[in-house]
Amino acid sequence: MLDCVIIGGGPAGLNAALVMGRAGRKTILFDEDKPRNRVTQESHGFITQDGVKPSEFKKRARTDVQKYPSVSIKEERVEIIEKASGVFRIQTKGGTDYMAKKVLLATGLRDVLPEIPGIQNVYGTSVFSCPFCDGWEMRGKALAVIAENERAFHMGKLLSNWSGDVMVFTNGYQVLDEEKDILARQHVTVVKEKIEVKSKGGQLTSIRLQNGQEIKREAGIVVTDLVQSAPFAEQLGCEITPNGGIKVDSFGRTTVEGVYACGDTSLSTPYQLVIAAAEGNKAAAGVIMDLVEAAFLLEA
Repeated sequence: MLDCVIIGGGPAGLNAALVMGRAGRKTILFDEDKPRNRVTQESHGFITQDGVKPSEFKKRARTDVQKYPSVSIKEERVEIIEKASGVFRIQTKGGTDYMAKKVLLATGLRDVLPEIPGIQNVYGTSVFSCPFCDGWEMRGKALAVIAENERAFHMGKLLSNWSGDVMVFTNGYQVLDEEKDILARQHVTVVKEKIEVKSKGGQLTSIRLQNGQEIKREAGIVVTDLVQSAPFAEQLGCEITPNGGIKVDSFGRTTVEGVYACGDTSLSTPYQLVIAAAEGNKAAAGVIMDLVEAAFLLEA
């Protein structure tokens, strides 16, 4: 019987595994190795790790985790999680079953890009999803915000922190009305026509409007839809928040006893490496505290 199974080997899952290992708890981390940031060239905003390649970060993190003998990492896909009689059965794609007292979901999110011609060619190289992660590298450039929903207003304001030349493109969606005037006061222009993204070698060069006009842009932010990468929370009956995240408390506990969630999965914070790792730390602490409390209750 395992103390915990962690599903997802990103920064949240790996940091959770590290904390579990340092508590001597028998844990398996399952990692299918399909991270959300696989298109990212560098990760920023994490002190001592600023500019690290995601692959290098993962390599270092695994080295840290593997120092602790109670934790193992398996590169397998989990297919089924079932709860019965207070414990969990975890079945992998290969058909192997594991039993665990706790399950920690660190499966993260999946970006769904808007259906705009050319957007795939620039995503992760010159157009990104988080200005806190990539704003410094875009500073002072001619920037585009590509957004088809009300988040266009927020992102247009935010990106102006890094450049005085920001244009918001809503791709034909009428999502900004009076907000357009508010943005204009800070010299942020809104363009509502349908668009096409033009680029060369992954580098954004311009935004082409439906009428044929091309507007030079050098980099930017695209607002993506975010969906859960795995169905386990819903299958287990965890409550989902209105924005699609898994509802958790301050230690990652979901609304289902024994199930925890951390990282981008909870959709509670900006999507940054350092925050995901911190949430993994807290969720693992929650798991350990609950395991200890359960042992004391058995002895009572």
